[in-house]
Amino acid sequence: MPQLDHQPAAGPKDARSLFLLALGSVGVVYGDIGTSPLYAFREALKPIGVDGITRVEIIGLISLMIWSLTIIVTLKYVLFLLRADNDGEGGTLSLLALLSKSANGHGPVLMVLGLIGAALFLGDSMITPALSVLSAVEGLKLVAPDMSDYIVPISLAILIGLFAVQSRGTGAVARFFGPITALWFIVMAAGGIIHIFDDVGIFAAFNPWYAASFLLHEGFLGIVVLGAVFLTVTGAEALYADLGHFGRKPIQLAWFALVFPALVLNYLGQGALVLSDPSTASDPFFLMFPSWALLPIVILATFATIIASQAVITGAFSLVRQAIHLGFLPRMQILFTSETQSGQIYLPSVNTLLLVGVLSLVLLFESSEALATAYGISVTGAMVVTTIMAFEFVRKKWNWSLALAAAVLTPLLLLELVFLGANLLKIHDGGYIPVLFAAAFTVVMWTWRRGTAILFQKTRRDDVPLEAFVAMIEKKGEHSPACVPGTAIFLTSDPTRAPAALMHNLKHNHVIHERNIILTIRTLGRPRIAEEDRFEVEELSERFSRVEIRFGFMETQNVSKTLASLRRGGLKFDIMSTSFYLGRRKLVAGQGMGMPHWQDRLYIALAEAAADPSDYFRLPANRVIELGSHVII
Repeated sequence: MPQLDHQPAAGPKDARSLFLLALGSVGVVYGDIGTSPLYAFREALKPIGVDGITRVEIIGLISLMIWSLTIIVTLKYVLFLLRADNDGEGGTLSLLALLSKSANGHGPVLMVLGLIGAALFLGDSMITPALSVLSAVEGLKLVAPDMSDYIVPISLAILIGLFAVQSRGTGAVARFFGPITALWFIVMAAGGIIHIFDDVGIFAAFNPWYAASFLLHEGFLGIVVLGAVFLTVTGAEALYADLGHFGRKPIQLAWFALVFPALVLNYLGQGALVLSDPSTASDPFFLMFPSWALLPIVILATFATIIASQAVITGAFSLVRQAIHLGFLPRMQILFTSETQSGQIYLPSVNTLLLVGVLSLVLLFESSEALATAYGISVTGAMVVTTIMAFEFVRKKWNWSLALAAAVLTPLLLLELVFLGANLLKIHDGGYIPVLFAAAFTVVMWTWRRGTAILFQKTRRDDVPLEAFVAMIEKKGEHSPACVPGTAIFLTSDPTRAPAALMHNLKHNHVIHERNIILTIRTLGRPRIAEEDRFEVEELSERFSRVEIRFGFMETQNVSKTLASLRRGGLKFDIMSTSFYLGRRKLVAGQGMGMPHWQDRLYIALAEAAADPSDYFRLPANRVIELGSHVII
């Protein structure tokens, strides 16, 4: 996703940059929510039945959609949550990183919530491209009915092409995201305006009483319909997750100036069209436009859905990078597709996983109508998680009283729980798919987190305190191991203990370098770290130093580049005579050692699939030495 604004807290400097950032946010932030009119109203009508639907029910449905957009998107996300940031970054993991140090005993609960929220987002990243592209391509059936058999193959081809170009980066394409999506919203608004006056009674939908009356009179059917109504607000989480890319003001400007009015006008137009001609309920969005405009609209809709899918895919890349840096996932290969924009990244393994998942969904469900039943659970679940974590945020960071926090957030939470319950009714119709996705991702992240903690504690028991080791070496004087020229840098996660690689080097080679640096890499709970706070150096003796390098969870962990700054900061060593020593553990599953055996096997598989640390930390390949050991977990 384009990292267009590296200092979102400062905001845009002038009106022109504000406009450009707002235009960019239209393409990236609002791509998903902007494709909802393709299918949301159509799916909401189906449980009621086209033949038996009444005038009041249509107005009630449109009212539900308008007020869902108003309460959930406008009030919760645009006006409230965009202010709950972690140094300008938003999203579930950003909140988790911020709150983890002040959880006051709620740490495990918050961690589980953060894992579930991230897993639900990843599940959504598979469903959104499949549903969006299918719904757009299905418009071809109205242009040429004979094309019906080609909907799935065309959708598959588009999706394969979309994932195939991910490795090239989004930089060139991103310049077109905003203008194309802005055109899409303008066309949607125009289509709505053309039909609003087919039946001006649709303006009654602005009265929330019609929404409440619909739910009161429809009973259980109203709850079922809510599952489809929620499709109008899918993509709202992107508002929060993409905060750091554009900043609060541009995202808010885009919403109020273009996106919100266009969505409302389009839904009003669809409602008025169905009021005047009930036969259009089969596909009210595409039937809003004259036959001569259908093909251009289908093409534009396809571009809009590709953009929406791109935003979700790159959002998944960003989320996985955050999860890796925060210790929820093993290191993965991260490729940077831009020399200037650090936000434009490509993760081959994640891209492959998403591609397989998306193609499987298209082949399994074959239509947007069938796939829509599987949609919603992951999004509503993520929203509920965000609201619960926001409660902790306003209490700890804004110092709200318990009463105030409850008064503001409880109504939102109850509303989202109702939506979640409505979507859970679709479990047997395909709703189990996002639940399975989220459960699998949660198990993977929890296993990695738990296994890493167990491994750390197990290896720590056998380690030697670093200060004692240094004192012992220096005390031996002339009887100490042979001193060889050059600098050795030993990477370790625990700076208080002598690294395993250092101990193995001493045991097998019987030498100590004339300069030894014990290096620890820390990922802090902030998105970015100021250069003056990047590293800390502690001299332990003439031959030993302890260095800590700090990165934010949104930053590239380029150790080689940082070491160059470290040398300029006063730590003297020649990189050409420096060796990097890494400890490589061969993990063996043991019985009753901490986790169930199947989870041990999963952790070992994840560890073996992890990216090589020398590549991940950008170490000079010809200067790295790895020393291995066996560990039973």
